Amino acid sequence: MQKLLLLGDEAIAQGSLDAGLSGMYAYPGTPSTEIMEYIQASRDAVARNVHREWSANEKTALEAGLGMSYAGKRAMVAMKHVGLNVASDPFINSAVTGINGGLIVVSADDPSMHSSQNEQDSRFYGKFAFVPVFEPSNQQEAYNMVFDAFELSEKYRIPVLFRIPTRLAHSRSAVGRKPAEPEKPFHLPADPRQFVLLPAIARRKYRELLSTYESLKYDNRLSKYNIFRDGKNRKTGVLACGIAFNYLMENFPVGECDFPVLKISAYPFTKDIIKDLTGRCEEILVLEEGYPIVEEGLRGILDGNLKVLGRLDGAVPRDGELNPAIVAKAMGLKVSLSFKVPEIVKNRPPSFCKGCGHADTFIAVIEALKPFNGEGVFSDIGCYTLGALPPYSIINSCVDMGASVTMAIGAADAGLHPSVAVIGDSTFTHSGITGLLDAVAKNSAVTVIISDNQTTGMTGGQKSLADGRLEKICEGMGVHSDHIRVITPLRKNHKENVKVMKEEFAYKGVSVIISRRECIQTAARKKKAGVSENNAKE
Repeated sequence: MQKLLLLGDEAIAQGSLDAGLSGMYAYPGTPSTEIMEYIQASRDAVARNVHREWSANEKTALEAGLGMSYAGKRAMVAMKHVGLNVASDPFINSAVTGINGGLIVVSADDPSMHSSQNEQDSRFYGKFAFVPVFEPSNQQEAYNMVFDAFELSEKYRIPVLFRIPTRLAHSRSAVGRKPAEPEKPFHLPADPRQFVLLPAIARRKYRELLSTYESLKYDNRLSKYNIFRDGKNRKTGVLACGIAFNYLMENFPVGECDFPVLKISAYPFTKDIIKDLTGRCEEILVLEEGYPIVEEGLRGILDGNLKVLGRLDGAVPRDGELNPAIVAKAMGLKVSLSFKVPEIVKNRPPSFCKGCGHADTFIAVIEALKPFNGEGVFSDIGCYTLGALPPYSIINSCVDMGASVTMAIGAADAGLHPSVAVIGDSTFTHSGITGLLDAVAKNSAVTVIISDNQTTGMTGGQKSLADGRLEKICEGMGVHSDHIRVITPLRKNHKENVKVMKEEFAYKGVSVIISRRECIQTAARKKKAGVSENNAKE
């Protein structure tokens, strides 16, 4: 068996390729980005012409994946947890329509919010939509689960949710590969109205979905990942979900854990599987990364005499990610003292890269706003959000993708002038375009600054769908060409850039300033690649 050293993201990507993937759809978002990047770099994917282009946002990615499934092919869609919010409409409805070719939706959660604006548990969406959920505890399991997930999806004609946290997505382990399977043949649905959710059809299909969800509990493709291990301790039993099982076992590096343990890595599961645990112990400790979803369920079905410990009663912190020390403390074990972190690797405040165009844009914004004595710079999700920190401290909001434009509209409606939105080029095509259409329709007095670094910079420099299109998009949305201004954010252009901003801030209508300069990181990579290419030619 060939073994590869893979990130959790890469294990999922390789698993999908080996399982006969035909289409990969995604929008970059940490910690899910490497799934698409691995497939884009795969020689196998190139040779087979597997679709592997970035989508405009998570909603369009999932809808395209559903279209690939409609044609009978296997598709995977990947996003981070807040991206699943964006894709929730097609995700929930796809459970009702059902699928044709296998469809896996990967949602990478970010407990402790290492690079996210909220802490969220995607298992909730699985329960909400009545779809099966796989939650691997390690990289090998993640790889293996992909095969079962596709088979389960096709057997029950239902999409499958794959939930991974940051630590699994971005840690490496040896993964043994299975024999590769061929892609599925092109075939359209037998029922031509399967994907037509008219109320009469939707009501029937929803009843079928509820019945299917109950049947899923007994399928071996799910149940085999839920494993009970007995122990001599009869006081406390442990129910550990997904990666929490690893945190538990790290406290027992030598010898077996003497606590009875039930590992849960697939949902839904039957009530019967917890009886081995509840029948042996006086109390149950529930360890799950994210929300107390299983814990809440246990509190509803267990006898009142059996104590349930977890996030709800404070045995485990209610927020943040788990770790072996937190688990040890919850179990009453000795907590090992952590090593002192060397100064060189201590956390440091984030900052713009030296030479970043976003920095020069904000320097100009700060000066241009001085005559107006105003705040009111609404920002968005991207590197430029760092404009909220010193020495700039100019940003007043960062809520979700695209909210800069629409919040600026609302503030302008309330009388704020100037009302300024700062949004990146990739975020603009993700969720900012519809906000700009609102502004044009209302003739709102807003200035939208699109800080165009010609890439999706915050997640590593993926292709931006806005590249080369911004002026035409804005004009097509109805912004007058006189108020679509393009500037180059360089210190030598500072005086002219401030002049342009002041003019547009004073304008009582919709204006767009495109502040365009290539990301300093992608420019450096291109330069380095060019040097390497020239050396190779010589």
